[in-house]
Amino acid sequence: MKVNKVYLPIIISLSIAIGLLLGGFITAFLPNANFSRNTKSEKLNKLINLIDNEYVDDINTDSIVDLTVNGILENLDPHSVYIAKNEVEQINQSMKGDFVGIGINFYLHKDTVVVIKPIKNGPSDKAGIKSGDRILFADKFQLFNKKVSNETLFAKLKGEEGSKVELTIFRKATNKKFKVNVTRDIVPIKSVDIATLIDDKTGYIKVNRFAETTFDEFHKAILKLKNIGATELIIDLRDNGGGYLEIATEMVDEFLKDKELIVKTINKKGTEEKTFATKKGDFETGKVTILINENSASASEVLAGAIQDNDRGTIVGRRSFGKGLVQREMPLGDGSMIRLTVARYYTPSGRSIQKPYEDKADGYFNEFEKRFISGELYEKDSIKVADSLKFKTKNGRIVFGGGGITPDVFVPYEAKHGEEATLMIMKSGVVDYFVFEQLDKDRKFFNKLSKEGLKKEIVGNDKYLNSFKEYVAQSGFLLNFSTQKEKVKIYLYAEFIRQLFDDDSYYQIILSQDAMVKKVMK
Repeated sequence: MKVNKVYLPIIISLSIAIGLLLGGFITAFLPNANFSRNTKSEKLNKLINLIDNEYVDDINTDSIVDLTVNGILENLDPHSVYIAKNEVEQINQSMKGDFVGIGINFYLHKDTVVVIKPIKNGPSDKAGIKSGDRILFADKFQLFNKKVSNETLFAKLKGEEGSKVELTIFRKATNKKFKVNVTRDIVPIKSVDIATLIDDKTGYIKVNRFAETTFDEFHKAILKLKNIGATELIIDLRDNGGGYLEIATEMVDEFLKDKELIVKTINKKGTEEKTFATKKGDFETGKVTILINENSASASEVLAGAIQDNDRGTIVGRRSFGKGLVQREMPLGDGSMIRLTVARYYTPSGRSIQKPYEDKADGYFNEFEKRFISGELYEKDSIKVADSLKFKTKNGRIVFGGGGITPDVFVPYEAKHGEEATLMIMKSGVVDYFVFEQLDKDRKFFNKLSKEGLKKEIVGNDKYLNSFKEYVAQSGFLLNFSTQKEKVKIYLYAEFIRQLFDDDSYYQIILSQDAMVKKVMK
């Protein structure tokens, strides 16, 4: 698959952007909210009615209303947003933690739906679908040699729990076409990417968001790691844009002792709500380290701030995003809703970590570019903090408010100046697609290799490095891998391991190269 250079930055930053835009809101709906009629609302209603009834041309007044609502919200803060009714279901589902479907990771390769990997023990896996399979038909609906929108594709593959869909499959490895019935089932959307031991006593948990199921996943991860010997934990919140505030407080409760303050919120009326830890924590004494970076936002910052201000653990990495506003979802009656900022939150020391938002355009969300220009990604001394916003932790350490959580231990960006693009690409979906296409050329060969044999094949020569360089160049990016040759090979090898074996083995390889993890282990 050629990745058009216009879209490559989108591929690289999509998950981060979605996380930052959707993160950090209170879960409660307000079905009884009082949207009382007044002269302002009457004025808007009258205008819409006049256009609907009197305007000379036919106009879709729904679209006008959407523009009006968006225009109003743009005058507030960057996190108060309008969500059209056709987007509500997708957003709600992304935060629910599961969906009903056939359970595959896939991408569109040459206008064909190709299975990268079936989800383990999911419906497709149970039905015998394998990596590399092409899905030609869903029932009688053709899915190849034509452009199919994501909405149409998802509609064909998703459905009611227990319902069946007949898939027509082409298996390239055996050059055979066949049909298989797949019974749709609940497919989890993982919030905890991995929970594994780094050494005999150190557990590592990677959390990608704060959704409905995140606490349950997180709690199980802690118990699992404790049972296999973990007495220290590293919680990785890098690039985690947030989610449900309540989930973050439940997770913090695993580490803090009874009655220790987790977070405080204050609304427009000055009403203050405090959330305290309870007696139920399962990791209240072991060493805790939290990893953050410039894309750790909202609920991630609630967790990191509570750990830091209670002197419960060490914050390692780079200054977090700086989102201290709390949103609540409010339905508008027609299936759409707004996510409205209703309060500010404060860490236990009293800090508001919300950064200024005079610039409400793309610049507000693009922290990487701003901090790259300022030098903050590479030098701790370049972090700008306001001396007037000093606060003290439980043990009297000085911490700062006004724009994110400043780490206790600073770790610069891994790539050297001028080599940032290479590292970004290695951590993007481009690597996934490249590796899939390499596997797709000769799965019989790769399936015979052990992990050591695979390492020799990928890392032992420059064959795949050169192929990847050409692959990226086809998208218009001429990158010089010479100074990071071995690191690029390791990233490629790790992705081969993930697609051929399992996530645990992938993370063991990646974490061995991770600058922040290395810093913690030292």
